[in-house]
Amino acid sequence: MSASRSNTDAEPLRTVRLVVEYDGTDFHGWQRQPQGPSIQAALEDALARLLGAAAGPEGRAVAVVAAGRTDAGVHAAAQVCHLRTTATVPLRAFVPGLNALLPAAIAVKEAQEAPGDFHARRAARGKHYRYTIIETPVRSPLLARRAWWVRGPLDRAAMRAGAAALVGEHDFSAFRGQGCEAKTTVRLLRALDLVESPDAGGPAPPPAGLLQIDLRATAFLKHMVRNIVGTLVEIGRGRFAAADVAAILDSRDRRRAGPTAPPQGLCLMSVEYPPDPPSPPSP
Repeated sequence: MSASRSNTDAEPLRTVRLVVEYDGTDFHGWQRQPQGPSIQAALEDALARLLGAAAGPEGRAVAVVAAGRTDAGVHAAAQVCHLRTTATVPLRAFVPGLNALLPAAIAVKEAQEAPGDFHARRAARGKHYRYTIIETPVRSPLLARRAWWVRGPLDRAAMRAGAAALVGEHDFSAFRGQGCEAKTTVRLLRALDLVESPDAGGPAPPPAGLLQIDLRATAFLKHMVRNIVGTLVEIGRGRFAAADVAAILDSRDRRRAGPTAPPQGLCLMSVEYPPDPPSPPSP
């Protein structure tokens, strides 16, 4: 596919918002890095081929900014990102054009023109993550890339009781991953739901033993979801009591909480933004 040439002196800068789905198993996370493949690098390389190598602001390469930097092995059903470009490639060409250039594990689902000041990360008002656990006596090869296999049995009632203590605005220092650069550890966890009979999204019923943990918050700390899930599983195994969660929160000590759940069970489901302003009335 031939790249489109852009004239940075003549063409105005436009902002394009993308919604991207990916299987993060074989990637070193979202962020471009020298030690291995990343989602960001794959997208930026595809954009360079589609739009031109110097189609970004001031003739630079196009850079992609995501709503959240998912870790190595973590997936996304609807990651939101933006780019700024002077290229005149029609908007309708972004989805088929990028998908023809991207690896099979990454797909652009939507492309929209956005206001010039739109920023995928700064404008986000909330995120929804889903963690999937498969609780069966035998491992599931079909779900190995998308779920944490836990032999169990898990006390799901105790897990729900422990989860309830986490909902609301708290200092989540005890669930903060090492190297987190957030300026504040206070977060508003709007919802934490354990779903035992999830909709599989198709004609076949969900496999027995499938447990999904849905978390919705204004924002999350590094490894916060996986540390919460690891703690809930410890409650389900009887190693912690549900009543311990409040004390863990109050301690603000990462060593008091459970282990970090493995990455393959985690998926970014959606990102929340303020509603678009209403269109001005017709004259």
